[in-house]
Amino acid sequence: MLGVDIGSTTSKCVVMRDGAEIIGSAVIPVGTGTSGPARAMEAALKDAGLTQADMDVTAATGYGRNTLSEAGHVFSELSCHARGAYWLFPGVRTVLDIGGQDAKALSVLPGGKLGGFVMNDKCAAGTGRFLEVMARILDIDLDTLSRLDLESQECVEISSTCTVFAESEVISQLSKGTKPEDLAAAISRAVAFRGCGLLRRLGLTEPLFMTGGVARHGGVVRAIEAELKIPVHTDQRAQLAGAIGAALMAYDKITREGE
Repeated sequence: MLGVDIGSTTSKCVVMRDGAEIIGSAVIPVGTGTSGPARAMEAALKDAGLTQADMDVTAATGYGRNTLSEAGHVFSELSCHARGAYWLFPGVRTVLDIGGQDAKALSVLPGGKLGGFVMNDKCAAGTGRFLEVMARILDIDLDTLSRLDLESQECVEISSTCTVFAESEVISQLSKGTKPEDLAAAISRAVAFRGCGLLRRLGLTEPLFMTGGVARHGGVVRAIEAELKIPVHTDQRAQLAGAIGAALMAYDKITREGE
C-alpha cells in the first residue's frame, strides 16, 4: 500500500507491506500544487522496486490530500500523524508535529487513535519556515543551524514571536557582534517556546514523541527537553509519520471490508 502526505512545503511517501514494514520511502522538498507529490510517489516506488500497479491501495493525507487523483482513500492529517507516530513509537501519548508552515500538538489514545489536538496554522513563527529564514540570515544551512547551539556560551534571547520582526532582531544582534552560535541557540528556544505553548494548551501526557521536519532539528529538540524537563522521543523516520498513518489507516479499512 502507498501512503502519501502532501504538505504545504514537502511531499512524503511510503510503501508499506501488510501494515507492518516500510519497504520504500521518499521525501521531496516541495508540496501541494507542485510536482512534489508525483515525484515522491515515483521515488518511493522505485525505492521499493515496485510500480503503482502493484499497490493494493493508495491513501493521501496532508494539506493537499484532496488533490491526488491516484488516492482511493483520503484521511485527516491529524488522525494520520497520531497513527503514524504510534506505529513509530508504540505507547506514545502526546505528539508534537512541527512542519514547514504549521505546528500541532496531539493527544494519542491506545492503538494510535487521535484523542484531541491544538494547532497554530496562522503564522510561520515556530515552524520550519522560521528556521529556514533564520538560517539564511546567518548564512548557514539547516544542518549546521541544527547543531550550532551546542557551541553556545552566552544566553541571548529573541523576543519577537513574529518571523518578520524576529528577522530584524537577529540582523540587529549580528550587527552588535552577537555570535552565530548564541543566536542559533536563541532561535531553537524561540521555536521550542511556541511548541511547548501548544503542548501546555493541549495538556501534556508522557511519553512525548515529535514528528515533522523540525523533529530532525537537534537544537529545537534539545530546547524543548530543557523547557519541559522531560525526554522528547523521535525517530529518523519521523517526517514520514503522516504518510505512514495514511497507509496504515487504508490497510485497516480494506482489512475490515474484507472480513
